[in-house]
Amino acid sequence: MNNVEIEIQVNIENSKPLLDFLEKNAEFKAENHQIDEYFTPEHRDFIKAKPIEEWLRLRDSAGKYSINYKKWHYAEDGKGYHADEYETKFEDLSQVKKILEVLNFKPLVTVDKLRKTWIYKDYEIEIDSVKGLGDFVEIEYLGKEENSDPKEITAGMIKFLKGIGVGKIKRNYVGYPSQLLFPGEVKWEEQ
Repeated sequence: MNNVEIEIQVNIENSKPLLDFLEKNAEFKAENHQIDEYFTPEHRDFIKAKPIEEWLRLRDSAGKYSINYKKWHYAEDGKGYHADEYETKFEDLSQVKKILEVLNFKPLVTVDKLRKTWIYKDYEIEIDSVKGLGDFVEIEYLGKEENSDPKEITAGMIKFLKGIGVGKIKRNYVGYPSQLLFPGEVKWEEQ
């Protein structure tokens, strides 16, 4: 299993060209309501580091549960282009929450979203409607090439979106939990 994730998260000006493209050219995988709960250990508060490097997430995706840990790696420009990611499914959400509580993990924030997912070539493309934040596009690289340059891959994702004609593309490098926890600190870059 590959534990490296390369992805972008962007706001786009016009989603219609992307939706039209996906309907014609991509494989629709799912539409799910997801509740993501983020936690931090009391002894090592993840949100003290800026930018935040680590996340521990419990996900309820229509009654299917998973736990995920991400460790972001930042380039010299201070931006995260990829992360180490470890994820597995489990059966009982309430028991896993109790385990985290006993181990002194505290809840940080909950992300509530409706996610639609497509597969197109080496991309998993997700359109998210996030409660309290709005609509986003996430693209994750699914390719298998060894020694791939995350900066080049993410630049290719932006080029792909521009080629479809989605209008202005704004990107941040912090993810939904940071946007909800620290809305005034989010920096958007036009691509």
